[in-house]
Amino acid sequence: MAEPFHLLIVEDEAPLREVIAEQLADRGFLVEQAGTGEQALERLSAFAFDILIADLHLPGVDGSTVVESAVALYPDLIGIIITGYGTVKTAVEAIKRGAADFITKPFQFESLMHVLNTALEQRRLKSENAYLRSQLEERYRFEGIIGRSRIMRDLFHLLETVAATSSTILITGETGTGKELVARAIHHNSLRRSQRFVAINCSAIPETLLEAEMFGHVRGAFTGAIANRPGRLEQANRGTLFLDEVGTMSTALQMKLLRVLQEREFERVGDTHMVRVDMRVIAATNSDLTKMVADGRFREDLFYRLNVIPIHLPALRERKEDIPLLVQHFLQKYALGGGPSGAPASKPLTVSQQAMRKLMAYGWPGNVRQLENALERAVALSGGRSQIELSDLPPEIQKADEPSVAQDLALPTGGIDFSEFIRKIERDLISQSLARTGGNKVQAARLLNLKRTTLVEKLKRFKEES
Repeated sequence: MAEPFHLLIVEDEAPLREVIAEQLADRGFLVEQAGTGEQALERLSAFAFDILIADLHLPGVDGSTVVESAVALYPDLIGIIITGYGTVKTAVEAIKRGAADFITKPFQFESLMHVLNTALEQRRLKSENAYLRSQLEERYRFEGIIGRSRIMRDLFHLLETVAATSSTILITGETGTGKELVARAIHHNSLRRSQRFVAINCSAIPETLLEAEMFGHVRGAFTGAIANRPGRLEQANRGTLFLDEVGTMSTALQMKLLRVLQEREFERVGDTHMVRVDMRVIAATNSDLTKMVADGRFREDLFYRLNVIPIHLPALRERKEDIPLLVQHFLQKYALGGGPSGAPASKPLTVSQQAMRKLMAYGWPGNVRQLENALERAVALSGGRSQIELSDLPPEIQKADEPSVAQDLALPTGGIDFSEFIRKIERDLISQSLARTGGNKVQAARLLNLKRTTLVEKLKRFKEES
């Protein structure tokens, strides 16, 4: 049995919206409602709907803008505009901005269903030639770092600001959030961009070799030192030195790094000659350095030397509205032969809304790196199909629990009408239960753990209130 379509209707006239929503639910759609364009954009940022029906004239953000934003975020979404001003100009403008079709008020419900079914059929027939209509605009990226969420736009602004300085930076964030990518972006937007960016992973090199790797050594300094060798510090002279996982560095090496930061000079291993360097230092860690300082495992003075400009990278679960944009980016990358095989895909790729919902529901402990790996796998398993399906995703993502679109428990600053909010949850859950059971009230009541008579009474009350 095919999964029912998730539909969002945006209409500021509550009675009309409720009637349409009820009739759509009776036809098997899982319906969510919004009264303003702003509410619609908020819901779209958190959930991958299949269909969007929006009134053209809404308070605040208008319906065309909502459709345009929705299609940019989800290229496979079907947008329908409702308008009382059915001119050719209105229709052309709405379709230019991403709408599949439009319908004029007043209309019969069957007319709306005809428009919907036609659009669904067109999407099915054109799936072979579907193209990613949403392009990754430059304002949503910074040197390969992608995001349109508020937290990422704030990060881009901070990166642009600090790139122009030579101050030491400490980047924190979970594994897979892109700390080295951010460090490289800062370097390539700085005045040192023409010089080298030198990276060293402090956790990947054995402690006995890390000092020589960083500071270099002279011939005979230790067994195997058969020639003088400059270290990473010298290589980064006039450029940028990136110290990844700096929290794994031993206390002795921490002291030597502190001296370099203070004096901008050091000695190679086995040498007495001072080498001066001019470099910018960017350090990164996924550890809690403040706790390590409190526990005596990291030098407090070094922490303050590194933490001149702190930059924290959010986990992917903290910016889920960026997932559709990242998905488009990675699909485009691997469809063009960006993967290890180097073989370009024969057709442009999209991702089904069902798969997108799972991608947005998953917790992503490995963050963006894990998302990229999952999509590379999906492209490899797609077998030349033009669309990534749920079955192409890793098993743990397929099993992710989708959030209920009916419940938004964030309390607005101005408060809420508690009774109306509870009534809305009731209506939405009942609508979903009826859609899932094909309108069978007995089965719907069983899903909600209600008596059938209670469900019928609630439906009657909702109809009277609308």
